[in-house]
Amino acid sequence: MPINKKIKSVLIIGAGPIVIGQACEFDYSGVQACKALREEGIRVILVNSNPATIMTDPDMADKVYIEPIHWRNIEKIIIKERPDAILPTMGGQTALNTTLDLNRHKILDKYNVEIIGASVDSIDMAEDRELFKIAMAEIGLETATAYIAHDYEEALIHQKKIGFPVLIRPSFTLGGSGGGIAYNIQDFETIARRGIDLSPTSEVLIEESVIGWKEFEMEVVRDKNDNCIIICSIENIDPMGVHTGDSITVAPAQTLTDKEYQILRNASIQVLRKIGVDTGGSNVQFAISPKDGRVLVIEMNPRVSRSSALASKATGFPIAKIAAKLAIGYTLDELKNEITGNVIPASFEPSIDYVVTKIPRFAFEKFKEADNKLTTQMKSVGEVMAIGRNFQESFQKALRGLEVDIDGLKEMSLLDKENDDLLRNELRSPTPDRILYMAEAFRQNYSLLEVQNLTNIDPWFLFQIEDLIREEINLKDKKISDLNKTSLMKLKKKGFSDSFISRCISCDEKDIRGLRLQFDIAPVFKRVDACAAEFEATTAYMYSSYDEECESNPTNNKKIMILGGGPNRIGQGIEFDYCCVHASLALREEGYETIMVNCNPETVSTDFDISDRLYFEPLTFEDVMSIIEIEKPHGVIVQYGGQTPLKLAKELKANKVNIIGTSPEAIDVAEDREKFKDLVEKLGLKQPTNAIASNTGQAMQAANEIGYPLVVRPSYVLGGRAMEIVTTDEDLRRYMDEAVSVSNDSPVLLDRFLNDAIEVDIDLICDGKDVFIGAIMEHIEEAGIHSGDSGCSIPPYTLSDSILMRLREQVTQLALELNVIGLMNTQFAIKENEIFLLEVNPRASRTAPFVSKAIGVQLAKIGAIVMAGKSLKDLKLTKEVIPSYFSVKEAVLPFSKFPEVDVLLGPEMKSTGEVMGIGKSFGEAYFKAQRAAGVILPKAGNVFLSVRDKDKSAICGISKDLIDIGFNLYATRGTQEYLEEKNIKCNRVNKVKEGQPHIVDMIKNGEVHLIINTTEGARSIKDSFSIRKEANNNNVCLTTTISGAKAFCKAILFIDNFDATDIQSRHDTIN
Repeated sequence: MPINKKIKSVLIIGAGPIVIGQACEFDYSGVQACKALREEGIRVILVNSNPATIMTDPDMADKVYIEPIHWRNIEKIIIKERPDAILPTMGGQTALNTTLDLNRHKILDKYNVEIIGASVDSIDMAEDRELFKIAMAEIGLETATAYIAHDYEEALIHQKKIGFPVLIRPSFTLGGSGGGIAYNIQDFETIARRGIDLSPTSEVLIEESVIGWKEFEMEVVRDKNDNCIIICSIENIDPMGVHTGDSITVAPAQTLTDKEYQILRNASIQVLRKIGVDTGGSNVQFAISPKDGRVLVIEMNPRVSRSSALASKATGFPIAKIAAKLAIGYTLDELKNEITGNVIPASFEPSIDYVVTKIPRFAFEKFKEADNKLTTQMKSVGEVMAIGRNFQESFQKALRGLEVDIDGLKEMSLLDKENDDLLRNELRSPTPDRILYMAEAFRQNYSLLEVQNLTNIDPWFLFQIEDLIREEINLKDKKISDLNKTSLMKLKKKGFSDSFISRCISCDEKDIRGLRLQFDIAPVFKRVDACAAEFEATTAYMYSSYDEECESNPTNNKKIMILGGGPNRIGQGIEFDYCCVHASLALREEGYETIMVNCNPETVSTDFDISDRLYFEPLTFEDVMSIIEIEKPHGVIVQYGGQTPLKLAKELKANKVNIIGTSPEAIDVAEDREKFKDLVEKLGLKQPTNAIASNTGQAMQAANEIGYPLVVRPSYVLGGRAMEIVTTDEDLRRYMDEAVSVSNDSPVLLDRFLNDAIEVDIDLICDGKDVFIGAIMEHIEEAGIHSGDSGCSIPPYTLSDSILMRLREQVTQLALELNVIGLMNTQFAIKENEIFLLEVNPRASRTAPFVSKAIGVQLAKIGAIVMAGKSLKDLKLTKEVIPSYFSVKEAVLPFSKFPEVDVLLGPEMKSTGEVMGIGKSFGEAYFKAQRAAGVILPKAGNVFLSVRDKDKSAICGISKDLIDIGFNLYATRGTQEYLEEKNIKCNRVNKVKEGQPHIVDMIKNGEVHLIINTTEGARSIKDSFSIRKEANNNNVCLTTTISGAKAFCKAILFIDNFDATDIQSRHDTIN
């Protein structure tokens, strides 16, 4: 038993929604912590606002609270549950900051709750820039020259001492939020003011720039007896100046001498001792000058971090699980490392005999106005990891796992040699594509020294990339008949994919695959074992390599393979990983051996104890087929990982792979516009009038026939990519000419846009004969905003019973006609009591976890069992569950990272994550969802109204509600005159173009507390952009829809009137 016998119950604080800088790595660490503590008989209480995670499943902890992570809500939970201790180190910066808030308000003292895992003093010393600097000086470690500032004037004094460029780092923020590098006084003022505003302690560090220095990280674990182990060293390929979350990183470090490694190792342990971390994992970051070897400590995280997840997956060492056990009193020598089959104790430092590469995934295509230059503020939305026997193999596997339409070092289009300036600029400036421009430079015969001078990247990495380009150039002179076994094997050992080789020698990918198999060249599978094969690994955690001995040892059991979702991105996030994990756990219970294939290091699905066998591999046809050929699974599930595995379905089926569940043909009917139209007509359903156009002329003709407004989008997209609502010929012509590349192969789809319609999502399970409706979700925002960005409510809060009955009939018809086996999601729009079918997705959707938490039935789990052959009757699932409470899902948007981007929502998805609020009424649930999403609703103050003409009648009722609550109204002339005509008191304020003082001045002066701004048409949107931008920059509550404004009015009433109830008790009211 734990040495600390006093601890009988522990409260774990989760990380909340997925945001840039804090992704699903904390879902993974939180799940491990829950398992570790419950193994020891400790009662676990979990609080997290994110419904999309496995962590908030009701069976993950003794009590699960899906509540906002805010000290006021957590106080209510502490009063109810009376935990002995609180563990704040598993939920990222959110959990640390919330614990400090609880401590500041004396709540932990009041209820006698002990902080475990890290003390308040150690959190403060690590996170407070000034205290950290002093602590490092005391132990003789050097940090960059830096000064602390608490306002802009003080910051400016310090900047003058340092000069330019200068680094601005806010205290206690996440993913470097609010930080950056300033090269001039204008940039400095913008970044410094924003950093001071975003820091919870209004504190920034003004620091000398070490841009261009090499960056390293050490992942360290320490226990209370001062046993310290280094889990992993990580080297950033990108030099200092790029946030480590946005940098390509490699483990173990490749360019350190043994002496340098020992210096960093010793310094890391010194840092942990000084900060006082004695029960868990920490991450220490260093900068080394390439000129003179000077070493600086940059920062340390006194908690499990993003790098911990990477180090865990890279080595197989379960950092979060071990850290949780250390927090309750164990020491490293008392614990065993599971991945070695408990042969060696956790006090052995992991040792690896392979190379791991992590490459971040970005979403700049979603935010066209955003600056894609990478700085110290994190901007990536996900990451991919790959393992190989050498750097080149690992690196090329990671590139093709990114899913950005590259299968290696893609050629970048440079028009001619005159573009030399462009290429040099791309090399100087760190962007997501810089690695591809480096390859292009070697194609253009740049020397290694030239590229090094422009990028400051270590020559060792440049040599590796130059060598790959040399191989590519040699290959382009060859024909397929020139390839022999030796030359092909050499290319495969360097990580070249069949598709890349085939493109170089102008043949088909299947020809290379055929030749490779003819030569008997196939990958072998090695095991991740944390001990460099010194002891035999019992855990089947594998990666492919073109090496000698295969260690996979497949069984003859009945197996099902699940293809994961790859790297997180906007439109395909953690919700799909949740579904994959449930499929694996459910099928294991049913007696199948489960095989997981995925390449995302942040997720629970890539934890080695979720499936019987884990293959950490890119999700390409070549990589997946190699695993199928050795494992020979009974069936493969492609419907749970989003679009990633779905794209492989047809090719896998053509290669005689058994796709279980809904057939690829049925999925194609739902995604192909013409086939879908035939299906709708056959069933006698309605859909908005639509057309297909392959050029601008066809589009203009279709618009003339259908009428405006129109929703336009490319065919086959995920997350509403490049979708727009157009209202005029001019808008449509611009879209066709600029926004997308249109052709016969990729036409544009045009749909009549249903103004003011209510959008509805329905999730269900079908076994081919019967249908179980999971939930009917009513969207809060009206149609036209992507379903992933819209809030939604279970049960619906305005729809009539007759509409609900008709919806149930229509989805049942669709599921049975498509012969769906497993999960299906359908979207409808309701306008004037007419039901229009928008789309059908016969696969897992992003709403499946939210519905599961709302109704207490695990849809993904049941869906997987149905796919494996059981019926809904066998599972006793026949009756729809309608809860007595309300559940509201709300999207979380990343606009704080992109202050230059308009916050106006539309048909293209922009949210990175979601939260859930649960309450007795819709208003209470919506209030909690807003608070969980970081929206602090005002109780009183000034409301600014600016609405389009067609919303003016609707704004009257909202205005009266706001006045009754105690708000004062302000509006520009048109809206103000309209309200005064209706006898609603409203103050007038100038538009920006009418001269100062105007509305933006009021926002900047803190005189506006809530903004309701609806707009349409390119001109109007452009004119009102400054209002939305200042609202975002000044944290003013903003809604851009009338339905959102109505929901705000209901929610404001619950600011001081809410409860906290665990999800298990909620579900008990259903059963």
